[in-house]
Amino acid sequence: MGLVKQDDGWRVPDELWAKLEPLLPPRPQHPLGCHNPRTPDRRAMDGILLVLRTGMQWRALKATGICGPSSAYRRFREWLEAGVFLEFWRQGLLAYQAVVGINWKWLSLDGAMGKAPLGGEKTGPNPTDRAKKGTKKSVLTDGRGAPVGIAVGGANTPDFKLMRSTVESIPVPRPAPTEGELQHLCVDLGYDYDEVRRLAEEFEFTLHLPPREQDAKKVKRSARKKARRWVVERTHSWLTRFRRLLVRWERRADTYLAMLHFALGIITWFHALLPK
Repeated sequence: MGLVKQDDGWRVPDELWAKLEPLLPPRPQHPLGCHNPRTPDRRAMDGILLVLRTGMQWRALKATGICGPSSAYRRFREWLEAGVFLEFWRQGLLAYQAVVGINWKWLSLDGAMGKAPLGGEKTGPNPTDRAKKGTKKSVLTDGRGAPVGIAVGGANTPDFKLMRSTVESIPVPRPAPTEGELQHLCVDLGYDYDEVRRLAEEFEFTLHLPPREQDAKKVKRSARKKARRWVVERTHSWLTRFRRLLVRWERRADTYLAMLHFALGIITWFHALLPK
């Protein structure tokens, strides 16, 4: 996703650091000025990014020389509580809107399961993995695959049960659909429930469900009716490149969500800075 690889790991590129640094809270000053020098913010962010990209344990940072494990994790928690990672994603969406324009016309929604060996908040038995602990990420994307919504639940949570929280998580203003500017929502058969239809009506979406097997033969293929759900599946694939999200090691839901927000911010800024 546009990151610069160096010999000793992954670092935050200058373009992204220029967007991240203004979001950081002021550095606390020791009243006596006698404490050890505080690890530079950029080195701490490099350590956090390395954990996110590789999935390595926090304590393994000690061997990299980038940043101490305690400093990196403590700064991660500080910035999580200050809302830095969520704001990073939100600012990326605003930049993407200004440069390219969020494609609200065609939205795609889908969930993806992952392992969560340590369990914790918002995890549950994975029905496809012998009931081992797992988690689910529900992602909403625009027509180009830029992530505009995210929600987390247990692996046993049906996709459609996360629809409301995913839509409500959109961190930027969503324009109201009009008769001339509809907002289409593409989902798979896992959302074929009356509750989803009611939610689509509540949020003023034009819902697109694929036909069931018995009806599929009646649907004629048309070049003007292309499948549009693949963009969210591609975005899920992008998220798996951040290995910390492929297997969830966070017991706390807020720390896991912060990692997700960081990754979503990187993806969104990639769309904004390198528009296709």
